[in-house]
Amino acid sequence: MMVILGIETSCDETAAAVVRNGLEGLSSVVSTQYELHERFGGVVPEIACRAHVENTLPVVQTALEEGGVGLEELDAVAVTTTPGLIGALLIGVTTAKALCWALELPLLAVNHLHAHIYAAWLSGEEPTLPAVSLVVSGGHTSLYLTHDRLRHELLGGTVDDAAGEAFDKVANILGLGYPGGPPIEREARDGDPAAVDFPRSWLAPDSADFSFSGLKTAVLYHCLGQNASKRDIETAEHAPGFVADVAASFQEAVVDVLVGKAFDAVERHGARSLIVGGGVAANGHLRNRLEREAARAGVSLHLAPRRLCTDNAAMVAGIGYHMLRAGEVADLAVEAHP
Repeated sequence: MMVILGIETSCDETAAAVVRNGLEGLSSVVSTQYELHERFGGVVPEIACRAHVENTLPVVQTALEEGGVGLEELDAVAVTTTPGLIGALLIGVTTAKALCWALELPLLAVNHLHAHIYAAWLSGEEPTLPAVSLVVSGGHTSLYLTHDRLRHELLGGTVDDAAGEAFDKVANILGLGYPGGPPIEREARDGDPAAVDFPRSWLAPDSADFSFSGLKTAVLYHCLGQNASKRDIETAEHAPGFVADVAASFQEAVVDVLVGKAFDAVERHGARSLIVGGGVAANGHLRNRLEREAARAGVSLHLAPRRLCTDNAAMVAGIGYHMLRAGEVADLAVEAHP
């Protein structure tokens, strides 16, 4: 039996969790910063770092208490070291290093995107491998060929705006607040997804890369014209029906590309299943489209549980268990990388 403490501070969530044997979650604590960043329409790194400094130790303490685990019962500490905001990562990494040094525990350096893939295992289902894995978050939209829990071959990724970033920017254009995913999904339920024919960026034939910058710009031009200023966005007033139609049409364009590229990769690589994780994977319309397409294609679909789609430390501790078993232990000199 192995008990792993996970720490996650890659962006604007301060999270800690205790997981036993890679699957049994004893606790998962997340301190969000939405209110701190809302008025800026996105994450401000300096503000995020200050909040992490204040919250990391209390969150770790709460995770241990809720998990009923003492420091002496830990077998290792897993922490996100890449990718993310460098200042935010450093706070989590420094905390993990200090704990490992003081308690003489192994340190496990976790790739944040690989942890999002592992979240699918925490649903209790075992994906059939090899699988194609789609990670859709605020900063990254990536496709991998997953050979096992620890081996992920990158097929393609974000070349400009990630899907989650596009959701946030479009929500700002429509005056829906931050973060953008939940309000756009809410508005889209009352809108017509065919109301506006927004572009779908497929890039080169068979490309596994993603580009959502042009879609975001198309929404801006449709709503406010080509010469809109920041003040125009802040003072714009849109009719409810207009907002709903734009939200639905934008969401449909994003989902078309995500689903299309994911299943193209499944077919091209002969994968037996599709794994999907990351914050945008909580979107109900995306999940429904993935389920329908998986049934049509005869592919096994493994979605991360909604509670584990956004940044959390349970997925970090979970994958850390398998890293420890494989001997993938980091030196205390390990660095964070954005």
